[in-house]
Amino acid sequence: MPAPQEPQDPKQQDPAVDTSEQMEINQEQSASDDAAQPFPEAEARTDLEWATLLSETQEKVAQYHDELLRAKAEAENIRRRAQDDVAKARKFGTESFAESLIPVKDSLEAALALTEQTADAWKEGVEVTLRQLNTAFERNVLKDVAPVPGDKFDPHLHQAISAVPSDFPEGAVVQLLQKGYTISERVLRPALVMVSSGQPAA
Repeated sequence: MPAPQEPQDPKQQDPAVDTSEQMEINQEQSASDDAAQPFPEAEARTDLEWATLLSETQEKVAQYHDELLRAKAEAENIRRRAQDDVAKARKFGTESFAESLIPVKDSLEAALALTEQTADAWKEGVEVTLRQLNTAFERNVLKDVAPVPGDKFDPHLHQAISAVPSDFPEGAVVQLLQKGYTISERVLRPALVMVSSGQPAA
């Protein structure tokens, strides 16, 4: 007759066999052990290493501050140079135009100095002087505004003195009274014109 089995002691159970409850207990113990240990990197840093790190950080801050001051100074220099350029442009902006007009003045003075001239000589001298003046205008982008009869009235370039009945369509230029001028597409003086008010009444 077989002997009755004796109950096993829980402490003598197979250690390889682990329940889910025992696994949770093991994980909690492991996490607790990790939390109790200090960070190895922080623990490894000595006072000398912390001082070195602080010194390097301070050097970088000083470098960035110096670069900021240099950039600010450069921006201020650029602003001052721009102001100087604007002031010089205002002061010497007419220098090129004035230089172009000097030969015109020379020609006029030379013509007046010659008292004994024929009418043809006077005319020729005036034509030469006018060509010099036109050259000065072209050099400085100064152009005539001279609409011909029938051109459409442009309020940006023309100034209407009056409206008269004519065979031209209403709003067309009938007669040019005085030339206008532009410089670099900017109106210096509008052309004075008379415009058409339409067909005359029958």
